[in-house]
Amino acid sequence: MLDLVHHCFMTLQITVRGSATKSFAPERAVVSISAAFEGRSKDQVFAEAVAAQEFLSAQLANFSERGSVTSWSADQVYVHSEHPSVDAGRRAADVHLATTTVSADFVDFELLNLWLDAWGGKDGVEIGGIGWDVSAANRRSYESEVRGLAVDDAVAKAQAYADAVGRGKVSATQFADPGMLVSLPSPGFGGPMMAMASRKDMAPTLDLRPANIDIYIEVDAIFVAD
Repeated sequence: MLDLVHHCFMTLQITVRGSATKSFAPERAVVSISAAFEGRSKDQVFAEAVAAQEFLSAQLANFSERGSVTSWSADQVYVHSEHPSVDAGRRAADVHLATTTVSADFVDFELLNLWLDAWGGKDGVEIGGIGWDVSAANRRSYESEVRGLAVDDAVAKAQAYADAVGRGKVSATQFADPGMLVSLPSPGFGGPMMAMASRKDMAPTLDLRPANIDIYIEVDAIFVAD
């Protein structure tokens, strides 16, 4: 994208958008497991859900103490009843359902494989999608690195335009996040992109191999060249 303006003294203004993408190995995985129980006794299915939650919570607490999980939550048990109809004028006994869900942020992917493998085959257990990302501690430094590459890209673009019209070395006068320079449109999406793994089918033994995390940065810049 290019905006050329000739000022007095024939100074050339060049406005460009630089961009860069770099891939990083995933460092954390956020996953949730739900356990559902069904029966004729509301008290019984509730007790089963609570017992499952306590067992899962104990596992995650242990993983957290070992440093394999950075955070986890298990704070809800849901119970509801259904009233099935057999035929007109008749109603079957109520069916009660209880569900508990736990979520955890794993940094030990080998343990995550084993944990999902152990729970994935159990009746009534549903494994949610896995969200892969870099660690919160490293994301800022990674973004800074990619932003520097985006600036390099902007400089190279501006110099290429200057060279094309026989001008000298460019000098930056402004840098901004995308959309903050009125001469350039805002991007179609905002911020770095985080790769998200789709849910995988449970196999007898899991071996999750997540894709790298792509961090994408854009910068807008104005340069001048004599």
